[in-house]
Amino acid sequence: MTGYPWDLPAGFPPPPVPADNPMSEAKVELGRRLFFETDLSGNRSQSCAGCHRPELAFTDGRARAVGSTGEIHPRGAMSLANVAYNASYNWADPRIRTLEEQMRVPLFSTDPVEMGLFGREAEAAARLAARPVYRELFARAFPEEPEPVTLENAIRAIASFERTLISGGSAFDRFVYWGEGEGFSDAARRGMELFFSARLRCSECHGGFNLSAPSRTAEWPEAAPAFHNTGLYDLDGAGAYPPDSRGAIEATGRPEDMGRFKAPTLRNVALTAPYMHDGSLATLAEVVDHYAAGGRGPGRDSPLKSPLVEGFELADGERRDLIAFLESLTDPAFATPRR
Repeated sequence: MTGYPWDLPAGFPPPPVPADNPMSEAKVELGRRLFFETDLSGNRSQSCAGCHRPELAFTDGRARAVGSTGEIHPRGAMSLANVAYNASYNWADPRIRTLEEQMRVPLFSTDPVEMGLFGREAEAAARLAARPVYRELFARAFPEEPEPVTLENAIRAIASFERTLISGGSAFDRFVYWGEGEGFSDAARRGMELFFSARLRCSECHGGFNLSAPSRTAEWPEAAPAFHNTGLYDLDGAGAYPPDSRGAIEATGRPEDMGRFKAPTLRNVALTAPYMHDGSLATLAEVVDHYAAGGRGPGRDSPLKSPLVEGFELADGERRDLIAFLESLTDPAFATPRR
């Protein structure tokens, strides 16, 4: 991190950075260009930005992501807002702890195919090396390497760029961290009180400065991943989820991890519809109603019942206030398409 000019919003600590991939402005510049580069897909049809559009807070507006060959992913594309602070990556895999590790999933996965580069690594590197602009940018980013244009260095550069995708300029931030009340409505203030209340308990999963617990920082880089059962499915009366998207159990093998998924950041959540890991809830109102109803999961006596999804009563005005608070988490500058 030494020497990199982090421009962090008020209330934000420095994010963790791997020792083997230090930040540099040249690396971020290269990674930004590669993020929008379709030559990093097998058929040259899709870039990282195909599933992570800046104007949608780096999501894609789909219920489930679509790969470069048209295959549909069982889960939706997650927002990249403040992704540098994640304790783990992807919806339900505690094993993937860095952006560099995460990058290999979309690049090389075969079930489903996403970017479609498995077995074509050398071809992809040759595509980049054939273009003078990339030979120059890779040389700047990795000046110590005699042959810097490699797929591994492309992964390092994109991860460095993604660490700069920091969002902290919403009306909520201006009120809480900047002391500016303008733009933060009375309804949003009432909704904030509800969100952090012991009655609704929203912040038990969506807490901290990133509204997503836990978060890793430079001072606390070893924060453990956490996954939660939101009661979204109950296919067999015992809490079973669809076979193509069962949650953390797919990585851990533990029955109690059925239906447990990562709690993503709620920053810019008004831009990231549809919601939940599979996009099965279309609007913020549907999400609020789902939690208010206590989900659709097993009964209270089931060992698979999440104690965090027990339901609550909301008056019509409270429902509107809670949604107003969620809408106040939009950071307009973050969602402005970049050059």
